[in-house]
Amino acid sequence: MAEAKENKYIYDFQEGRKELKSLLGGKGANLGEMTDMGLNIPPGFTITTKACLEYFKDAEGVMEKLKPEVLKYMKQLEEKTEKNFGDIENPLLISVRSGAPMSMPGMMDTVLNLGLNDQSVIGLAKQTENARFAYDSYRRFIQMFGDVVMGISAEKFERILDKYKRVKGRNAKDTDLNVDDLKKVIADYKALYEKEIGEAFPQDPYDQLFLSIEAVFKSWNNKRAITYRRLNNIPNFGTAVNIQTMVFGNKGWDSATGVAFSRDPSTGEKIRFGEYLRNAQGEDVVAGIRTPKMIEDMSDEFPEVYEELISTLETLEKHYKDMQDIEFTIEDGELFILQTRNGKRTPSAAVKIAVDMAKEGLITKEEAIMSINATKISKLLFKSIDEAAIIHVLAHGINASPGAVSGIVIFDSDRVEELANENEQDIILVRPQTKPEDIHGLYASSGVLTQFGGKTSHAAVVARGMGKPAVVGVQDVQIDLENKQFKVGETIIKEGEFITIDGTTGRVIEGKVPLVEPEIKGEFLELLEIADELRTIGVRANADTPTDAEKALDFGAEGIGLTRTEHMFMAPERLPVVRKMIMARTKEERKDALDDILPMQKGDFYQIFKIMKGKSVTIRLLDPPLHEFLPDLSEVLLETQQLKMTNSLSKSLLETSPLDEELEKKKEYITLIKSLSEENPMMGLRGCRLGVTWPEINEMQVKAIFQAACELKQEGIDVKPEVMIPLIGMVSELKLVKEQLVKTAQNVIDDYGVELDYKFGTMIEIPRAALTADEIASEAEFFSFGTNDLTQMTYGFSRDDAESKFIPIYLNKNLLETNPFSRLDQKGVGELMKIAIQKGRKTNPNIKLGICGEHGGDPDSIRFAHAIGLDYVSCSPYRIPVARIAAAQAVIEEKQENSSN
Repeated sequence: MAEAKENKYIYDFQEGRKELKSLLGGKGANLGEMTDMGLNIPPGFTITTKACLEYFKDAEGVMEKLKPEVLKYMKQLEEKTEKNFGDIENPLLISVRSGAPMSMPGMMDTVLNLGLNDQSVIGLAKQTENARFAYDSYRRFIQMFGDVVMGISAEKFERILDKYKRVKGRNAKDTDLNVDDLKKVIADYKALYEKEIGEAFPQDPYDQLFLSIEAVFKSWNNKRAITYRRLNNIPNFGTAVNIQTMVFGNKGWDSATGVAFSRDPSTGEKIRFGEYLRNAQGEDVVAGIRTPKMIEDMSDEFPEVYEELISTLETLEKHYKDMQDIEFTIEDGELFILQTRNGKRTPSAAVKIAVDMAKEGLITKEEAIMSINATKISKLLFKSIDEAAIIHVLAHGINASPGAVSGIVIFDSDRVEELANENEQDIILVRPQTKPEDIHGLYASSGVLTQFGGKTSHAAVVARGMGKPAVVGVQDVQIDLENKQFKVGETIIKEGEFITIDGTTGRVIEGKVPLVEPEIKGEFLELLEIADELRTIGVRANADTPTDAEKALDFGAEGIGLTRTEHMFMAPERLPVVRKMIMARTKEERKDALDDILPMQKGDFYQIFKIMKGKSVTIRLLDPPLHEFLPDLSEVLLETQQLKMTNSLSKSLLETSPLDEELEKKKEYITLIKSLSEENPMMGLRGCRLGVTWPEINEMQVKAIFQAACELKQEGIDVKPEVMIPLIGMVSELKLVKEQLVKTAQNVIDDYGVELDYKFGTMIEIPRAALTADEIASEAEFFSFGTNDLTQMTYGFSRDDAESKFIPIYLNKNLLETNPFSRLDQKGVGELMKIAIQKGRKTNPNIKLGICGEHGGDPDSIRFAHAIGLDYVSCSPYRIPVARIAAAQAVIEEKQENSSN
């Protein structure tokens, strides 16, 4: 087992091992591991993540310590390679690459061909007897150094290069430029550099090296890296810096560069997948500048290298027990491995790989479950194009990330982000190719379409990681960024118009098309069955309608943990009756209106109970303030004013107006709305307080629940209703309301003459309820933690206001690690939950405990729920597969922790 050494900033690849990943980064640790395995790895060394973090505290001091160490390791590298850094005759060239402990593809910086200058390029040309290769490497280095290290826009270099390519012909590639062309490009590059920076391009290779090391350190905190870390919850590890001897895929047509996977990253099939380009360097493949060839073509062009590559992929997969993504270079027919890592994959591929590897005996069932990112499992529930739909396929590209989406076309990442924040319309980002700077646009979009690139291009890798549909390399699409449109043949699609992309098949389709919902089957079903074998916590659904209940069962729900009855009240055909109930002047009038509502509610509950077939169904009684069912006061005032004007006109013609009575009703309406309005409605007359002040509302709902349940019992269908009384803060409230409702429920049961297993309980969503849970448990048969409101009241945040106005600022300023409404606050809200559990179980050891806020579908919150001993979590139907996987992972992690202690 390799061990980290104190105060050591640099490790040779021969010293590195995979166990040192946190110190050497994933790339550095794996380069060390592969060196130890005896694979053909270009030699080099790694500067640690510790040095990076210390650099941000004391940049000058760290560089002062690093420089002599770097010089020492460079001397050793010269001895190994029998080349000299900066030498005119036999120059050693190196790459300087980032490498964080967690993979962040394309988010940080890399510099290739470092060590070239006006003299060593001549030596490289002589040494290799290939002047074109030497000058091509030099122009690449100047461009990359200028962009990455000095901040000169890459587009300025590209414009120079394009100028010389156009001279060669309309569709000329960079490989069509000869030595004289490249010398002119280099001269123009250097002139651009001097104009932008104010000094000549550096000729001292050690100046180039130390500036590049600092640039890689700094890239840890560039905008795209910070955004990526925030989106993927990656801690502040810092990045390592890998300095490695260059090998060249652009040396000629017997050289190449590429990326290969041990299994298909889109489908998970056990087939070797990859892409490569002859006479190219690595960034050409990843950037999508040229469309690469498939890895199978290597068997014809490089037959021996192909066999070695396939063998290496198999070796690495068995060694790491996971699908591997490798970068390789072929130089003069010799294969070099530059990197391996656990490959990014689509959620569907992740599931297939995990299940297949478990069947193959490569990993255990537990390892299969732990290999899954539970958060991304919901992405497996991708929509697909309805096969019966009539569609117009515009073009075909490479199916880079599965799923189908219809959305408006937007060509700029900033605009995508802006529109995504303004409305809920699906957006498809359309670009010639994406760059790391487009990360925010990719995140905000619902899918991506690119004209160039392959399955290993930036757009493909990032979209797969995010679980978004992507179609790349659509050569028939001609994008016109200036006019914000693209053309396919004679068809023009302008910004804001709809298209549909199918990342499963690679189709680009004109307009919106019908999409169909996914099913759980195949390996996904097998994986969830494995998870169910392992987990101990139950998984229920939040379901307000029969459709929700059916979907919940399809996805494996073991019951319903929350049915919100107010959503049933909001239906357009019911709202007038609800308003009639609210406007009632007397209890009798209110009862008449409630009698009209009762059969509607009963029908809802009947269908949900019947669908759930004997599984527990928790129904929350009416919770929101009544004013939410009434129209906005300003609208009613406007309508009243218009009515007055019409009424005045009528009275000028007639002595009485038929509008008098309607106007009087409007005035009463205004008085009622004003009387129900509150300064802070979320803490006002709602929840159990409605049951205390207007008990007939709760009584009607309980009658509807138990009538539906009893009718089904008479039909021979088992039903287990659980009635949840919301917003309890004092046991006295629960006792009063519960006594009224139990009496109502028992009367219904007696009328039907059936036996019914039912429970009454409450939602713990007020801090006082958590702190006095021992008292409340004397009257409750179950607690369900309503963590949305509990979070609001613990923090003193109004959720809607906080999320729109200051939580983003708190996150940017690191005042909050995560949004507490998305991920449970374990220190504050979680501590209240622990107190409630301890006190509740002390009074009532058999009390059932669950969570029904949105946190019930968050993997981290589910782990916490398991750790504190909840009986179940409840979440939206589409989060149920997430919860099943996360619950199993919680058990495995607990066992691992116990075995290590």
